[in-house]
Amino acid sequence: MHPDILGGRFTARTLPLGTTPGGAASATLVHLPAEPNSRGAVLYLHGFIDYFFQVWLAEHFARRGFDFYAVDLRAYGRSLRPDEMPNFVTDLNVYFEELDAAVRVIREEDQHDRLVLLGHSTGGLISSLWAHERRHDNVIDALVLNSPWLDLAENWFLRTAGTWLTDLVGRLWPKWVVPRGLSPVYGQSIHVDHHGEWEFRTDWKPVEGFPVRAGWLRAVRRGHARLHRGLDVRVPVLVLHSDRSLPHPKEWTPEAMRADTILDVGQIVKWAPKIGTKVTVTPVAAGMHDLFLSAQPVREHALAEVDAWLDDLATR
Repeated sequence: MHPDILGGRFTARTLPLGTTPGGAASATLVHLPAEPNSRGAVLYLHGFIDYFFQVWLAEHFARRGFDFYAVDLRAYGRSLRPDEMPNFVTDLNVYFEELDAAVRVIREEDQHDRLVLLGHSTGGLISSLWAHERRHDNVIDALVLNSPWLDLAENWFLRTAGTWLTDLVGRLWPKWVVPRGLSPVYGQSIHVDHHGEWEFRTDWKPVEGFPVRAGWLRAVRRGHARLHRGLDVRVPVLVLHSDRSLPHPKEWTPEAMRADTILDVGQIVKWAPKIGTKVTVTPVAAGMHDLFLSAQPVREHALAEVDAWLDDLATR
């Protein structure tokens, strides 16, 4: 364990993982302790082209009595090595290893008997799949999803025939770069050098994004298909999403600051009930893709929804 790049009382530790074709992999577990701890722990899982940098989010939960933890997955953020392809895997299930490792630290070493898992975007998809696979192990008590990526925000043809083609290409040429990449509009909406208010490392989270590779997209679409068939997450689930989408913007406009420019929120509403039998779906007006990076009144509203939901769970 060592001081984290976020400074203050944040610490970080390396989570050794199994070997990969490129060598031994590792993830990073960031920690901010509560003063005092009275409610257990929150474990945060970031999305694609992302890492944990949201100091104020950790401090919010710490003030409310939760020890706050966050995982930077293998080849993301603090865990990214020079020889690794950023954010690339061909099977989302490999990330279960770092979630298992993080939970061991939180449950066994730090002796927390209550754990809330909080996932954003692709991290929301991974969290849901992992919670389903670990449903018999009683490792989490609640699941909170911030704009989870539950389907491809494209037209019917690309969601069907395009997915079939991606499955083929991703299996044969997994590192092939998908020509239609990501729009920089969302990055411009959150980074302080453009239209946003947040500072983050653009070598770890480029405003223009990393290349989208066929093998990774194939893994995501297989994760979507698994969720669409229905999961059996047995803990209460809260799904938060913006109240509107602004799909595929070609250039930045002020509207990008008040909508999800990455996902189709209608798809989130449609597929969220497939996660389990105790799912609450809550819209957040004027939210961006990451609700917790939205304008201050919006992010405070989003966190108030989480707080109220967790408080209600605690009284049951």
